[in-house]
Amino acid sequence: MNELRNFSPAELNDALARLEVVLVDVREPEEARGARIAGAVLHPLSRFDPIDLPPGDIVLHCAAGKRSRMAAELCDQAGVKVAGHLAGGIAAWAGAGLPVMSG
Repeated sequence: MNELRNFSPAELNDALARLEVVLVDVREPEEARGARIAGAVLHPLSRFDPIDLPPGDIVLHCAAGKRSRMAAELCDQAGVKVAGHLAGGIAAWAGAGLPVMSG
């Protein structure tokens, strides 16, 4: 796999604010209902297909970073380029004091 860029929460927040990236959440729906990043598109890893990703510079995220790396590997195998993933996942995002939605 090509080197995967690690976005820090601050870098991702800035990129989202500038509409430079599309955030894809690879957690399961029940996890996303508990806490999510506004604007993230849900594509659970359990049924992840890189071909179904929305257009744009994709940044993947999960709870802590493991599943987003797995999804990036699937993208690489399918020849689908991703911009990177959120290092530390939504846990790092929330830990940085950035907004998390629920419900």
